[in-house]
Amino acid sequence: MKILVIGGAGYIGSHCVYSIIENRQDDEVIIVDNLATGHKEAIHEKAKFYHGDITDAVFLDKVFKENKIDVVIHFAAKSLVGESMEKPLEYFRNNVYGMQVLLEVMHANNVKKIVFSSSAATYGDVDVDVISEDTPTNPTSPYGESKLIMEKMMKWCDICLGFRFVSLRYFNVAGAHSSGEIGEAHNPETHLIPIVLQVPLKKRDHVSIFGDDYPTFDGTCIRDYIHIEDLIDAHLRAVDYLMNGGKSDIFNLGTSKGNSVKEIIEKAKEVTNYPIKSEVVGRRPGDPATLVASYDKASKVLGWKIKHTDVKDMISSAWNFHKKHPNGF
Repeated sequence: MKILVIGGAGYIGSHCVYSIIENRQDDEVIIVDNLATGHKEAIHEKAKFYHGDITDAVFLDKVFKENKIDVVIHFAAKSLVGESMEKPLEYFRNNVYGMQVLLEVMHANNVKKIVFSSSAATYGDVDVDVISEDTPTNPTSPYGESKLIMEKMMKWCDICLGFRFVSLRYFNVAGAHSSGEIGEAHNPETHLIPIVLQVPLKKRDHVSIFGDDYPTFDGTCIRDYIHIEDLIDAHLRAVDYLMNGGKSDIFNLGTSKGNSVKEIIEKAKEVTNYPIKSEVVGRRPGDPATLVASYDKASKVLGWKIKHTDVKDMISSAWNFHKKHPNGF
């Protein structure tokens, strides 16, 4: 089977590529990435790499023509909520128009199976502690809105053109490959765990905690963290589900367990054996107190099992990567 990984040089995409090559020897991987946020150093040497943008239909059609693609895994999207509020049109062009071009090229080449990297941002601010796939979607940012539009585009391609898709809405992805050779390296960094680890790396002197007066057990926000390796396992199960005739569907990916900001900092202190300082500042607008996913549906339909249940494991694998690559790739 030939699998096209769009965004295969990014944090999540590169881990997907590594997993396919390491665990699925009968499958061939083709990567498309424009390297805007991805890293050439994260590309596996056994993958076939095309440098280009998915908004370029001529380029993308060439990739499909040169490779008999069976299924697409789509990771390529701008993904910063704050930036999307400042540059909404850039997000709609890259994410929504990029999806339009991809679906058009897939249709022209009779490739009609796609696994999509979606987001909990499609739900927006919710008043439930545990989010299921039945929780109403109400995005509060252009980023979240773009992901929801992309899901609806695939839905209508299913209804009208016979596509089959799996959309995976995930929460807070963390950790790194067990080898420590690839991991999370953003500039600027916006995710909590790598930000916390910047203190023992001496990249910053403290961590800012955005509010400690939330209605949670310690006053700080609670989030559902999922190990990158568990996340990728779900994507590859979704590929097999589609290849075996599964119908289009949407699944949440999380652990149904939350950790607070203060807990993450304490766990990072244990992992790094470093006195990580923190400072409480004002709340950020739009930060819900608790975001935790129900993954019952993914477990039942995809047979997905979580192997990494302790957030300390995620922090340890991330720390292993960051120690080897203190300045990123």
